[in-house]
Amino acid sequence: MRIDLVSLFPEFVAQCAGFGVVGRAQERGLLSIHGWNPRDYAEGNYRRVDDRPFGGGPGMVMLIDPLRAAIQAARAADPTPTQVVYLSPQGERLTQAKVRELAGRERLILLCGRYEGIDERLIAAEVDEELSIGDYVLSGGELAAAVVIDAVARLQEGALNDAESAAQDSFDEDGLLDCPHYTRPVEHELGSVPAVLQSGNHAEIARWRRMQALGRTWQRRPDLIDEAGLSKADRKLLDAFRAGPGADPAKST
Repeated sequence: MRIDLVSLFPEFVAQCAGFGVVGRAQERGLLSIHGWNPRDYAEGNYRRVDDRPFGGGPGMVMLIDPLRAAIQAARAADPTPTQVVYLSPQGERLTQAKVRELAGRERLILLCGRYEGIDERLIAAEVDEELSIGDYVLSGGELAAAVVIDAVARLQEGALNDAESAAQDSFDEDGLLDCPHYTRPVEHELGSVPAVLQSGNHAEIARWRRMQALGRTWQRRPDLIDEAGLSKADRKLLDAFRAGPGADPAKST
């Protein structure tokens, strides 16, 4: 997968993407990231990329021409068809389902705004979709772009040492939160590892993990769970979770 980044600070995102899973994905040739700085396409001694907004008000607005030239250069660098995604708090909310869709593309151009934003005429002419990582405002789109890159990189085949890790993530497949996880030591002053995880009974472990995923989603993100749409087995597990740690899912109604 190729990702082109149009940003005043492409080096910042490149540094974020140089570690961990994203770094390994690049080393393995699964992902390539290319930066395009609009300032390189700006005219004049000061390489100006912004100006005051019409109508007055605080802040500055990014100019059309430097951004457009950077986007066009990014498009021309590779013949693979691509779309321009503008990182904006006004965009579609990023979800794991959207991440999976983005990860399936061959190319992406991520456009990062700064200041008060980008001239609306450029958005109308060059941007295919807008994407938001949450209902808050950042100083620029670079952090949001780094989030998108990280999320899509880990879904590239071969990026994770254990592909099953991605399949068990929160929000994946059925949209539930992940179950809790434990490692050594078994006994600690902060508590013990649940006995079922030490049992070696894979069916019981799977059932416990499913119950925890259902219960955590019900507790923490009830908006993600449609109880009426749950299977009979899932409803029994959720009832058992609600009844308490000593409840037996098999006896729930």
